[in-house]
Amino acid sequence: MSREFPIGLTPPDWLVRNLQPQKASVNRAAAARASVAISLPLAVGIATGRADYGALASMGALSGVIGDTADAYRMRILNIAVPQLFGAVGVTVGALVFGHGWTAVVAVTAVALISGMISTIGAVASVSGLLLLLNCVIGAGLPLPGPWWLAPLLMSGGALLVLLLALLAWPLRSGVPERAAVASTYRTVADLLAASGTAGYEEARFAVTQSLNQSYDLVLARRAFHHGRSPDLVRLLAQLNAVTPIIEAAPAAHQQGEPLPAEIPEAADRLADAVAAGRSRPLELRLPEPTNEAARAVDHALRHAADVATDQAPDRAPADDRLGRPAALRVRAGRAAREVVLSAASWRYGLRLALCIGLGQVLVSIVPVPRSYWIALTITFVMKPDFGSVFSRALLRALGTVAGLVVAAAVLMVVPRGWWDVAVMMLLAPLVPALTPRGYGYQTAAITPVILLLSDTLNHQGTGLIAPRLMDSLIGCAIALVAGYLLWPESWHTRVGDRLADAVTDTATYVERAFGGDPDPADRARRRRRLYRDLSAIRTEFQRALTEPPPTGRRAAAWWPLVVAVERIVDATTAARVRVRQGAAEPSAAEISHVVLQLRELSAGLRETEVLVAVRTDLTGPPDSVLEPLRQEVAAARAIASPH
Repeated sequence: MSREFPIGLTPPDWLVRNLQPQKASVNRAAAARASVAISLPLAVGIATGRADYGALASMGALSGVIGDTADAYRMRILNIAVPQLFGAVGVTVGALVFGHGWTAVVAVTAVALISGMISTIGAVASVSGLLLLLNCVIGAGLPLPGPWWLAPLLMSGGALLVLLLALLAWPLRSGVPERAAVASTYRTVADLLAASGTAGYEEARFAVTQSLNQSYDLVLARRAFHHGRSPDLVRLLAQLNAVTPIIEAAPAAHQQGEPLPAEIPEAADRLADAVAAGRSRPLELRLPEPTNEAARAVDHALRHAADVATDQAPDRAPADDRLGRPAALRVRAGRAAREVVLSAASWRYGLRLALCIGLGQVLVSIVPVPRSYWIALTITFVMKPDFGSVFSRALLRALGTVAGLVVAAAVLMVVPRGWWDVAVMMLLAPLVPALTPRGYGYQTAAITPVILLLSDTLNHQGTGLIAPRLMDSLIGCAIALVAGYLLWPESWHTRVGDRLADAVTDTATYVERAFGGDPDPADRARRRRRLYRDLSAIRTEFQRALTEPPPTGRRAAAWWPLVVAVERIVDATTAARVRVRQGAAEPSAAEISHVVLQLRELSAGLRETEVLVAVRTDLTGPPDSVLEPLRQEVAAARAIASPH
């Protein structure tokens, strides 16, 4: 009895995962920008006797703060400025149809369709689609002051104030964020080498994949602005390319089952320091004498990286990223437009979002709900495709809104209107960038009081808006759960096998290329990088699925060991290739074909079932072959079975 009682009170795992805050440091610069950018327009509005104009500009600044997430200065221009163009269009459309009944319903629903479709392109397009719909909903639901063109002008101006504050240090710190990102990648590589032969290796390797992805994305985004070849960017890309041999050698060292000498991760840390400081003088590494093939591979990779990082030797690979040179902006824009129009996924998400927004707009048109725009705002935030599970977002939105309303109610009851609003904004605004990395519920709790207090400046409802906003949020969450989640089986019958099967097929091809006489090492590196990037995305999707209630979360938990197993297969393949490069005997064609066949059979099986079933496999070969660890990993992957 004493054991059953506490177990019965234990919350389910999916709920704990949803409520658990993520670890993140506070970006003090972003918090300071948020405080100034959101409170300053309101102060100017109050000083000039047009607090409503100031509130509109502060709303625009809030959208700029939400988009102020990039480290690189050039990316801040894209992340903040481009979405404001869509936001200006959205608020203009909304203001033009305000008070026009069913015309407004049709217009907002159409904007929702377009918003949902363009949101599937990428990160900047996602924020652009978000602001397009959010501002359209605000324009169609609130009586905005001034002529039709004033609201988009004020809101865009508020966001551009955030951009201006974000770019103030650009002349003094140009290139610093990119260099810091590359140095951070070297530090994660040092952690990976330190974890070699220990239980923490898998998580360290995943951290390296994430850091390398972010660094390449950051450096390549900066290069997209350069028509010529920038020496700084060429050097950064060469330094990133030089990390690849170290990452390839790490699995071979990990297979030895013993930690590496402390001098090896320390050397990688010294490389990170050199990259961060931009040093070009020779760097002498004190490395122990290598005793086996894996140690030789690590030693050679570190010495090569030291030469490249300090400009003592040119990178043997082309001065380009391992994923291939990005196409011109015009080509990428055309490709993205075609994908949006022709992609079934973009149409499917656009229709889901339009259905939910349409239902919300119809509801508030039939049932008199004061200031009903909050229902559509809630649906828009909950239904974002790249923000995680719709179910968990609806839950967190409701909880975060309650917490935010408590803060807003306290402010409205205690703090007098006027200049005190500016002081309150200076205190509440920094919480938005500070709490956003902690999770969606925390972000909602931070944004809710800010937007409610700004709304009160426009409609002067006071504490009378607290209860309606809570009810609107709950209605919006309910619509999103029913029309955007339960009615779409793909949302809660997660076909996790398809994406994982694609990764296994790509792994089979990688094994063929690694030992099939492919003379292009850069191509092998690109394939391995793409594989790890895909597996990183799959891991993220699985982690999101774990926040779903049963049966989706339970099914994802059952498949999770196979995700890890596929990552280990890629590691084992890379380790075998490194050993061959260091003098080990090449595996026979029959060995390679046997492993590839088993991988392709595993891939085919994953496409045919939603429930894992143990599969017998017969993988035999010379015990001293470099492929023996790979055969063991493939056999383990095929033997994994669902616990249910």
